[in-house]
Amino acid sequence: MNLLDQFFVYYPEPWQDRNWARLTGLPLEDVWFQGTDESRLFGWYVEAAANRPVLLWCHGNAGNIINRLDNLRLLYQMGLSVFLFDYRGYGKSQTIRPTEQGFYHDATGAYDYLTKIRKIRPERIVLFGRSLGAAVAGELATQRPAAALILESSFPSIEAVAKVHYVGLPMHWFLGAEYRLIDRMPHLSLPKLIIHGERDDIIPVELGRQVYEAAKSPKEWFGIPGANHNDTYAVGGRDYFRRVGEFLQTAIVA
Repeated sequence: MNLLDQFFVYYPEPWQDRNWARLTGLPLEDVWFQGTDESRLFGWYVEAAANRPVLLWCHGNAGNIINRLDNLRLLYQMGLSVFLFDYRGYGKSQTIRPTEQGFYHDATGAYDYLTKIRKIRPERIVLFGRSLGAAVAGELATQRPAAALILESSFPSIEAVAKVHYVGLPMHWFLGAEYRLIDRMPHLSLPKLIIHGERDDIIPVELGRQVYEAAKSPKEWFGIPGANHNDTYAVGGRDYFRRVGEFLQTAIVA
């Protein structure tokens, strides 16, 4: 475990205890489950119509699932079921230090919850990762079968991001986390949609392009003009959700 990771990689926020289902009007089902290393984790499941795709959402490195409620509502309104969970050290999940391997255990546990407890077939599961969560979803796709993979605001590795933000300083040498999504992409045969804001000032669009270029076909690129790192779905608007819907329509075999 590298303690510097806790300052440079992970930015969790504590839970705010409110009635989020009532405040949002969403049918949020509280879910407690275990990571594959037995970490105790919390998430929300929202269920749409039967046989619709189920989005397993690996979020980014900041905040917690509360910060994704607006986006969750829009995905649910598309007719998607969504399982949005918090990693260890985030929100209501077990208060232990986040680590790269720990995140992989957490995501695999979330997948196993869907398939083993809710009995959802892998052919209905779409892995969705945003920012750091894209690397988590990419690793999960190497470990478990799924219908499709959506990566948003993704990056090739922590090293690539460090070179952008700490020009001339080899910061990645001092970090334990690597998140080498670039190494996973050539080995993934499932359909992939790679989304990136063209004005992203945290993960420049060129890094997302590197992920896309490394990916094995079938793959699609969707650049969003004017979008930054955290507002892709808001800036993209109807076009964003149309593109996601069209991708899922072709990727999911009922």
